[in-house]
Amino acid sequence: MTRRRNPFPGVTRAPDRHGKVRWRFRRKGFSCYLPGAYASAEFRAAYEAAQLEAKTPTPIARWPHGSLGWLITHYLASPRHAQKAPSTRKTLRAELDWLRHTKDEGGADAGDLPVASFRGRHVEALMDKKDGPAAQNRVRKNMSLLFNYAIRLELIAANPVRATDRVKHKSDGYHTWTDAEIARFLKRHDSGTQARLALLLALNTGAARQDLAKLGWQNVKGGRITYKRGKTGVEADLPILPELAEELAKVPRTQMLFLPTQAGAARTPAGFGGWFKAKAVQANVTADSANIHGLRKAGATRLAEHGATEWEIASFLAHEDTKQAAVYVRKANRAKLGTSALARLGGAKSEHNLSNPGEGLGKSDAKRKE
Repeated sequence: MTRRRNPFPGVTRAPDRHGKVRWRFRRKGFSCYLPGAYASAEFRAAYEAAQLEAKTPTPIARWPHGSLGWLITHYLASPRHAQKAPSTRKTLRAELDWLRHTKDEGGADAGDLPVASFRGRHVEALMDKKDGPAAQNRVRKNMSLLFNYAIRLELIAANPVRATDRVKHKSDGYHTWTDAEIARFLKRHDSGTQARLALLLALNTGAARQDLAKLGWQNVKGGRITYKRGKTGVEADLPILPELAEELAKVPRTQMLFLPTQAGAARTPAGFGGWFKAKAVQANVTADSANIHGLRKAGATRLAEHGATEWEIASFLAHEDTKQAAVYVRKANRAKLGTSALARLGGAKSEHNLSNPGEGLGKSDAKRKE
């Protein structure tokens, strides 16, 4: 009898101590657990990501048990890491690789240091090796994640990151596209072009670049567009507005992907981002501003300014909670309150309510110009 070939090479059945069936991927020294039911969409996505991670060249090192390098290796092979979105796993792996190979003051790899020896000053020293508050805070966040994991493994009793502070800085993150930038883009890229469709898809669906690259007619039914966000796993279900419907009507039904490469293949997230940035620069949108995430923010801002609730905006962005949506609502409400506050002054009859009116605003100015 012919033995059936494993459709997922490297995957083996691995029941845990409670008898729950889990699936482990192993290849060339790399291993991780795969989330979801066997052969499910979630399982397949994680399997593809694991294959890529296994191929990623990483310096071979044997970290001492209980060291930071050992902890990172252990964490990257854990179910906790495997359950993250593929894009998050890829980014985090690169950041943790940097962490364990960064040199300390004595010239040794930080990965060789015992986890139990870390104190707040050691965390701050590693933070200082990065330029800019955002990057420094990212190091702090990653180390907190690792030390919390070390507590679960009973390597340490307390998280030394708690003895440090975040680097304070004011930033709104990615630039939010303005109405003027959107108008310039639409003027530069005519109806029927992939560039125009990409902008309208991002603006009207709130999809991230990794999700936009996979959208196609399989996501459209009954005048609605549905997809599961790759990063959060949350499903979005949105009506197709007229401006988007007009562009989708120009895409042949035989073409499954809305925004394929010239060869008809799906773009990678990074490839999609680079392609879209080039199209935005053609429309005189600066390279620093030309990103898909800024269009997601513009779409959410537009909803907030029209009175959408926090959960409505969270549904649009396919977020699991309303934490980020609340930011858009608060910002929109501040603008509305500022307008209504000044409207009270504008509606007052007393002339002294308008102190120092600008040139041409006062009655006496009008008389002089006559």
